[in-house]
Formats: sequence, structure tokens, C-alpha cells
Amino acid sequence: MYQRILIPTDGSKLSHKAAQTGLELAELMGADVVALNVVPKYPVSYFEGSVSAGAQETQRLEKLWAEKAEAVVAELKGQAEAKGLKAKAVTMRSDLVAESIIAAAKKHKCDLIVMASHGRKGLKRLLLGSETTNVLTHSPLPVLVLR
Repeated sequence: MYQRILIPTDGSKLSHKAAQTGLELAELMGADVVALNVVPKYPVSYFEGSVSAGAQETQRLEKLWAEKAEAVVAELKGQAEAKGLKAKAVTMRSDLVAESIIAAAKKHKCDLIVMASHGRKGLKRLLLGSETTNVLTHSPLPVLVLR
């Protein structure tokens, strides 16, 4: 049914749980896996006129985030390959997480996205937003959401 499954992961416990379900589904379907982590860009400043980290600190943090992202997707890729699945590890740099997930699904010709939802409600959802909701709203592909 599905040939290639995109599994976006942020490395959290909940995301790991969703990724495991995505791997199980891929194994049942004989589908390829694309493991994705979207790395945010370090903000220059949160508020106009406020002081941000220096250039060296910004570079250090961005490098640290990129290394963590690569480790997260490499681990997921390794788990997929251990199940005998063809897998690819992908990282992207963007503050537009939902858009990046959808773009990666299109680029890698995925036909399903399997991701977690943190289930935020109320003020937390308003302030932090929901990347999952944005993917659900804008994706032309089916999206399996797990909590």
C-alpha cells in the first residue's frame, strides 16, 4: 500500500514512540523509510533591539543542534536497516518545520507521513503552535498522527 514513509522526529520520547510505530508499519508494508529532523536556525534576537548571542556562540549552538539532529536520524535509519528496510537519514535547517516536513515528503517521493503530536492544549498550543496540526492542514499526503 505505502512505498516510502517519512518519519519526522525531534528526538523526544514521544517522537521516538511514533517513530517505532512508523518502522513497524514500514516493515509490514515493505516500505522504504525516510527519517527526518528539522533543525531550527538560531534566532538573531527574540525582540527587536535585544542582545543576542555572539557569532561564535551562535555557530557553536547551530553546530551542536545539527550534530544532535544527525545522530537522531542516523539512529532511526539504523533501526530501519536492522529490520531489513531501505532507509535514508535527512536533516534540514529551517524555522518552518511543518513546511519542511511537507517539502521533504515531496522531494523524497513519500506517500505517508508518520509523526507524533505532543497534544498541547489551551495557552500552550496558542503560544507554541502545533507543527503536527500544520502538517495535517497543508499536506497533500496522508498523515498518521500518534500520541
